[in-house]
Amino acid sequence: MSNRHPPGRMAMAVTCAVVALATLALDAEDWPQWRGMDRDAVWRDTGLVERFADDGLIVKWRAPVRGGFAGPAVADGRVFVLDYQETPGSRTLDGHERLVVLDEASGAQLWTREWPATYRNINVKFATGPRATPTVHGDQVYVLGAAGMLSCFETATGDLIWRVDTVADFGVTVPVFGVSQSPLVEGDHLIVVLGGEPDAMVVAFDTATGAEAWRAIETTSEPGYSSPIVITAGGVRQLIVWHAAAVTSVNPATGAIWWQHDFSVPSGLTIGSPVRSGRYLLVTQVENGGLMLALNPDRPEARLLWDGANPNRTDRPPQGATLSTPVVSGDTIYGLSSYGEFRGVDAATGTRLWSTDRLTPNERWANSYLVQNGDRWFVTNETGELIIARFTRAGYEEVDRTLLLEPTTRTRGGASGRWDDRAVLWAHPAFANRHVVVRNDVEVVRLSLAAEDYE
Repeated sequence: MSNRHPPGRMAMAVTCAVVALATLALDAEDWPQWRGMDRDAVWRDTGLVERFADDGLIVKWRAPVRGGFAGPAVADGRVFVLDYQETPGSRTLDGHERLVVLDEASGAQLWTREWPATYRNINVKFATGPRATPTVHGDQVYVLGAAGMLSCFETATGDLIWRVDTVADFGVTVPVFGVSQSPLVEGDHLIVVLGGEPDAMVVAFDTATGAEAWRAIETTSEPGYSSPIVITAGGVRQLIVWHAAAVTSVNPATGAIWWQHDFSVPSGLTIGSPVRSGRYLLVTQVENGGLMLALNPDRPEARLLWDGANPNRTDRPPQGATLSTPVVSGDTIYGLSSYGEFRGVDAATGTRLWSTDRLTPNERWANSYLVQNGDRWFVTNETGELIIARFTRAGYEEVDRTLLLEPTTRTRGGASGRWDDRAVLWAHPAFANRHVVVRNDVEVVRLSLAAEDYE
C-alpha cells in the first residue's frame, strides 16, 4: 500500500502549513530599532501573559555586556547591543565602544566589533556607554556611538560596510551627555540628527555606501538628544526633527523644509522622541512642559494647539516628561513627569486629568518606558520592574508587576551633584517575539512573556 497522501489531502496539508506560518508571523514581530517596528512604542505580539507568575518571568538566557544606556535591537534571530569599556588607567575617558551580536534563541555570541572612542567631552558622571539603539534594516545594522562614530555592519558576518566620523567630517560637537539620537532608515537614506556645522543639524546618508545624500537645518543651537521619526501627514512623508531651537518638518527624500515651529529648550534637553497620533504631534520637556501641534490633513503644515504656558495647567506644566517619551492614545496623553508623577492629560487642551505616584518612585529625572499591547501597556520603570497596566481618561489601573533586572547604573547626583545618587535602569528594553530583552551595565537578559511557557 502506498504511503503517499492523495493529491487533495496533500494540497490541504501544505495550505494549512502555510496558513500556520503566516499566522505565526502575524502574531510575533521583531524590534529592529528605537521604540519598535514603527518607532511608535506599539507591540503587536499576541499569545502573551495576562499576569506574571508568582516567581517572576522565565529567564531564557543571560549574556555579559559592558556599560551603556543603549537599548537592544532584535531582528532576524539576532540581538544587537552596544557597550563601552574605558581603557584601564585612562585619565581622559579613552576606551572602546563595541557592538555585540547574540543569537536570539540561545544568547550565544555570534560576533563583536569594537572601535576606539573617547568620552572626554561627556560629563564624567554619565560617561557610561553608548546611548543610541542600533537600527537594523535588511542585512545591515547601523550604530551611532556616544562620541559620534557612525558605522554600518553586515548583520550576518559583522563585516564593516562603511563608517563616518561625524566629529571630523561634519564638525559635530559632542554634547555634554553624549550623542544619543538613534539612526532612522527611510527608503535608501539613513537619517541622523548630528548638529553638524554650519548647516547639518540633520544629515541623510546613502544606506549602501555612506555617501551624503543631503543635509538640512542651520545649526543655531545644540542638537539635543531626541531621535527623529517619519510620519505621513498632509499627503506627504515628513521627517520630524526636534532640536533645541524648534520642531522642524523635513522632506526625507530631499532635505527641503516643509515647516518649522520655534520651541527653545534650555540646556539642549530635547530627549524623548516626538509623538504622533492622528492629528496630534507632541514633544515634551521639563522646563517648558510640552508643545502640542495639530497637523493639517491636506498639506504639510502644523499649528499650535497649546504649550507649557497653557492657562489650563495646574502648578506644574501639563506633561513635563524629560527622559521618558510619553504616548498619545485617542485624545489623551499619558506620560511621566521628570519628578516621577505619572499623568493623564487632555491632548486637545493640555488640561491635567489625573496623576499618580504609583508607577515609579518620585525622584528627580525619573524614567519609564511605555509600550502598548492591545488595550494594555507594558511599562518598564527605572527600578528594573515590568508593570502591566491600563490607562484611561479616568485614571491608572495596575494589573501586575515583577522584577525584570536589577538596575546598575548610578545617577551620581546628576551633572550638578545636587540630587540623590541612586541605581537606575535607563536602557529601553526590546519587546520581540513574545519575549522582552533588557540590559544593564553587566548583562543582557531575555525573558519570556509567552503565555504558553507558563501553562
